[in-house]
Amino acid sequence: MSAAGSTLVKTVCRVMQRIAPLHLAESWDNVGLLLEAPYQRAGNRVLLTIDVTPPVVEEALSSQTACIIAYHPTLFHSTKKFTLDKPVHASLLRLAAAGISVYSPHTALDSVTQGINDWLCMGLLGLLTSEHYEIKPIGPLKDGGALGRILTLGDGIEFTALLDRVKKHLGLSQIQVAYPYSPASSTVRSVAICAGGGGSVLDGADTDVYYTGEMAHHEVLAAVGQGKYVILCGHTNTERGFLPILKGRLEESELVKELNMEIDISKADKHPLEFF
Repeated sequence: MSAAGSTLVKTVCRVMQRIAPLHLAESWDNVGLLLEAPYQRAGNRVLLTIDVTPPVVEEALSSQTACIIAYHPTLFHSTKKFTLDKPVHASLLRLAAAGISVYSPHTALDSVTQGINDWLCMGLLGLLTSEHYEIKPIGPLKDGGALGRILTLGDGIEFTALLDRVKKHLGLSQIQVAYPYSPASSTVRSVAICAGGGGSVLDGADTDVYYTGEMAHHEVLAAVGQGKYVILCGHTNTERGFLPILKGRLEESELVKELNMEIDISKADKHPLEFF
């Protein structure tokens, strides 16, 4: 790795550690610098994406990208071999050969204050006619971070208004909704929130609404059976909108400015499922 390349990757790691400290990640997670290229290609571009898919790899290879910050880890489990017959391995091998490194913050970025889950909360606050709201963590705090949030909405709002706000904040025309079998009221006063797949995190939260990307079938049935409304937006749809926020925070860093890094958001990254 060249000296300049080494400096760029080390700077990305340092700045991301300030934005989303890795000790806030869940114990099962795989975060940090996941692929360190043996040499660094010439270039100062850092590409932000949710997933390292083949289209994102092509986008990186066709530009001056030197490092990818991918929200989701490219590797979760141990592997005994890297071969080209597995798409994920092939992507990583191509990136390494081209001198492109990969960093992932994942649940550290969910848990940290002003991270993805707080961003999801703030997207609902435009509904309020007053400043009476409260954001609390779900579960035990870990150095100030937690994997989910509970948003209390003062006097409450109509559930249909909440749905409209969710779609507007995430830029979606369609979402999935489950209604409790016997709703006590169409007015909701509390929302449990978790980006991505939040079924296990939200389970047991004493709120009117569960708001996440996806839940298993029986998790949804259990929730509506307990009198909850459920809002499902698609796993990465609850995460991708945060990338512009992350871009801005990286660009604010003096270390990033010193290296004249170019921070870009992937145009090839998208949710894998579409409505027809």
